[in-house]
Amino acid sequence: MQEKRYTYFLLAIWKNIAYITVNRPDKRNALNTLVLKELAEILADLKTNDQVRGVILTGAGDKAFVAGADIKEFQDFSSDEAWLLSKFGQEEVMDELYTYPKPVVAAINGFALGGGLELAMACHIRVAVENAQMGLPEVSLGIIPGYGGTQRLPQLVGRGKALEMIMTGEMIDAREAQQWGLVNYTVPADELMATCERLLEKMFGRSQTAITAAIRTVNIGLMEPEKGYEEERDAFAAAFDSPDFKEGVSAFLAKRKPNF
Repeated sequence: MQEKRYTYFLLAIWKNIAYITVNRPDKRNALNTLVLKELAEILADLKTNDQVRGVILTGAGDKAFVAGADIKEFQDFSSDEAWLLSKFGQEEVMDELYTYPKPVVAAINGFALGGGLELAMACHIRVAVENAQMGLPEVSLGIIPGYGGTQRLPQLVGRGKALEMIMTGEMIDAREAQQWGLVNYTVPADELMATCERLLEKMFGRSQTAITAAIRTVNIGLMEPEKGYEEERDAFAAAFDSPDFKEGVSAFLAKRKPNF
């Protein structure tokens, strides 16, 4: 296992999985500008690491995934500074995760609030422990979510439930989050990482190029619905020229597992 310690993160690579852990347990893994910048750097490095085929993102300790933003950092911000913070967080971290070419699973091990829930929503799949609590409490501070929460939450739970969560600022538990489609699975704490690993291992048996194309096509359909079908057709056709298509068909006809 390869391990590396950053200022605010722990990074371990085992087999084909990169484990990224937000490592600020004394601050409940709260996000600030430096945390976001370091995460952006890690994601950029892993994108070109051929050993890594999938990512698990979690928080240190057993209390919080990420319990929001570091409010002390921005309490004296001007509107211009707040705009720049929102732009950086959205474009360099949240959008990067949302469009990441390798599958990213959020292992929600506790509170996922504010920017922490936005971070989890930017991942492709979410698995939560049974006692996790999730919410966007920004209106309690006189602001709104700034890292894409007002856009991604309605995609996952629908407009009505999203507005309820945002306008009340109240938390929901993991079971309710699963019922609404905010998380894919709710599991006991001791099964969290194994569940995330099993999901990724299933994907590793499939075509990596096809998975990347699927991520891109689904995202385009959500962000630009009028382009979704066209993108799907183009990606479907392009796949026929890929080595993975040839291997997949050959394996199917030979009744063996494909070697992707």
